[in-house]
Amino acid sequence: MDTSYPTPAERLKEVTDKLEAGVIEVFEGEQFSDYLCTMSKFHRYSFGNIILISMQFPGASQVAGFHDWKKKFGRNVKKGEKGIKILAPCVFEAVEKQEDPDPLSGQPMKEHRRVSAKRFKVVTVFDVSQTEGKELPKIVSVLTGDVEQYEHVTGALEKLSPVPIEFEDFPGTARGYFSREQGRIVVRPGMSQAQTLKTMIHEIAHAKLHAGPDEGAPFPATGKPEHSACEVEAESVAYVVCQHFGVDTSDYSFGYVAGWSKGKELAELKASLDTIRATAAKLIDGIEGKAQELAPPRQAQATRRRAKPKGKAAPAR
Repeated sequence: MDTSYPTPAERLKEVTDKLEAGVIEVFEGEQFSDYLCTMSKFHRYSFGNIILISMQFPGASQVAGFHDWKKKFGRNVKKGEKGIKILAPCVFEAVEKQEDPDPLSGQPMKEHRRVSAKRFKVVTVFDVSQTEGKELPKIVSVLTGDVEQYEHVTGALEKLSPVPIEFEDFPGTARGYFSREQGRIVVRPGMSQAQTLKTMIHEIAHAKLHAGPDEGAPFPATGKPEHSACEVEAESVAYVVCQHFGVDTSDYSFGYVAGWSKGKELAELKASLDTIRATAAKLIDGIEGKAQELAPPRQAQATRRRAKPKGKAAPAR
């Protein structure tokens, strides 16, 4: 028996190894330090606020307050834009009455103590698409080019998706999103076939991995991964599946995964490799099963310039 041809598992490992190497290369690029410096100025929102943002502005990618946009990023909120309401913690000091027994007489003693307390107030933020001014540094390149047998592949993906996929414009700079509340995936129309295919797979991965099995459960019962880990998983699945079908998403995926990773150790990617490979394998098998006549499609624009990833707004998919 010929054992020289790699098994499916070996091919998946080869692709994910290539992804890891490409992401590390992004970390070493010239523009990554500028990107990190800018991203560090954005506030890290809680999971609850992420849900609030996605419900009010599904295409949001980077949000900040009115004054932060102007002072930190050199951008102004456009006239007439409607803000996004989130909850911000407000820490204050309060006087608390407490009764403790006297150690000698046993009689209650009243005492006033100053304690720190936390409340939440509603604040308004705006997405980058609602602002104008100085450009933010980016580390991804939007994908271009057509894909052979595009209709067959995307048709199979629509059948495999656990929720309906709809194509419609929406506010923001994201290229697609999965809404658990609405029970659907939305993909921006008018993009290249390569970008559309990758975005569809990215959002299907979210719907399969991060929707939660029960009402009210935002993530699987195995634990609630951080938002960054979810984005690393979804984009990695998209990269692996696209590579299998001959569509190179390196210009986009390497920078995207780097932008959501917390360091060169790539802890999020390495912790999720088994999940990424298993999910990608199921999607590949499903696509080929739904359209058995498919030969591996290839990206048609052979003259597309291959360059190192240059930048991105991390959540834009």
